[in-house]
Amino acid sequence: MAALVGTSIEWYDFYVYATAAAIIFPHIFFPEDLDPALATLASFGTYAVAFFMRPLGGIIFGHVGDKLGRKPALTITLILMGVATTLVGVLPGYAQIGIWGPILLILCRMVQGLAVGGEWGGASLMAVESAPPKWKTFYGGFTQVGNPLGALMATGAFWALSLLGQEALLAWAWRIPFLFSIVLIGVGFWVRYRVEETPVFAEKVEGQEQSTPLLFALKNNWSPIMLGFLIIAMSSGGYVIATTFVQNYADTPEIGLDPTIILGALTVASFVEMLVTLPIAALGDKIGAKMVMYIGVLSSFFVIIPLVLSIQAKNVALIWVFVILIRITLSGAWAPLSTLMAQMFRPQSRYTSMSLSYGLGAAVWGGLSPAIASLLLVITGGNFWSVVGFFGLLTIAAYIGVRFAPQHSDLAPVTGSFNARTDTTAVNTHD
Repeated sequence: MAALVGTSIEWYDFYVYATAAAIIFPHIFFPEDLDPALATLASFGTYAVAFFMRPLGGIIFGHVGDKLGRKPALTITLILMGVATTLVGVLPGYAQIGIWGPILLILCRMVQGLAVGGEWGGASLMAVESAPPKWKTFYGGFTQVGNPLGALMATGAFWALSLLGQEALLAWAWRIPFLFSIVLIGVGFWVRYRVEETPVFAEKVEGQEQSTPLLFALKNNWSPIMLGFLIIAMSSGGYVIATTFVQNYADTPEIGLDPTIILGALTVASFVEMLVTLPIAALGDKIGAKMVMYIGVLSSFFVIIPLVLSIQAKNVALIWVFVILIRITLSGAWAPLSTLMAQMFRPQSRYTSMSLSYGLGAAVWGGLSPAIASLLLVITGGNFWSVVGFFGLLTIAAYIGVRFAPQHSDLAPVTGSFNARTDTTAVNTHD
């Protein structure tokens, strides 16, 4: 529950910014005479900054988590994220302070990136390292539920506020979801402060003589770190295209859909994803986390095509169907991720290795994907099939990463096998 609550708050803060970057910030923090496409591209640029801070956050808080424990690292990340998000809610726009508006926005976003870079790996380990061997993917799924739950709160807040009208939303209402973060910090801090340290850290890491976590990770874990980087292609890059970028595309002058349509669909989709994440994670304990990942990665590619066509046709009913469906398929690439990546590394330097791998993947795939997709549309004259092709590249990268990812057990000696195994929890002392 500590992993779920804390991660939900972190992702709420992150998605509040992502939603605002798509529909609010181009109007607030950039000049009015700037071309709308360029304003959107600049807004997504501020969005991408946080992704490039994630690896640094993973190194900093991974060091804390590997040396002092998962608990102190996770408490600090929660506070940092909440403070940065709340500050965005009080920032003046370009009309008030000119270029300092986007500069301060970027600084707040950088702090967000540091915080979330250290959050996910620690929250995942908190759940997975405390789990019984046969339920590790299910326990890891609680961390993953935090993503759709945070997205549900974020898009739900903007959906409700959009009903006040575009003028009110741009004038003042957009600040409310950011300011609400201060309340969530208090709840999350109370939960995190009371949680126990994980048994794996207490038994196998704490009190042991250790090298510097980052140096150990780069020397011994570089190969699984790079494989994890590939796995994140769909979990991060594909995810932001199917949510944040699709939302912005539907709002372009060429499509011109009412923002409440996509916001409403994304809100309901987040709720559905929240419901299916744990059952999909539990399925990973039955057929293997890798098999669930294969299904999720491949099926997501085949759903993005009808989603694009339904948006171009402005068919509201089909838009809702495919927005919801792609969040379900993406859950296959997201629900088992905590456990799959935790088991790619040995206990020593696991927090640092996992966070660095995830942070690098999020920086490149998640941070650049909206900007690359926007650029592809500009280059091709608005041809969305170029974006679909890019989505296909993300699919291939994630499939390769899953295929060769090693899986270790906390109860068994380290295995050097890179063969794809559907059984990710059984003790294997002969491989």
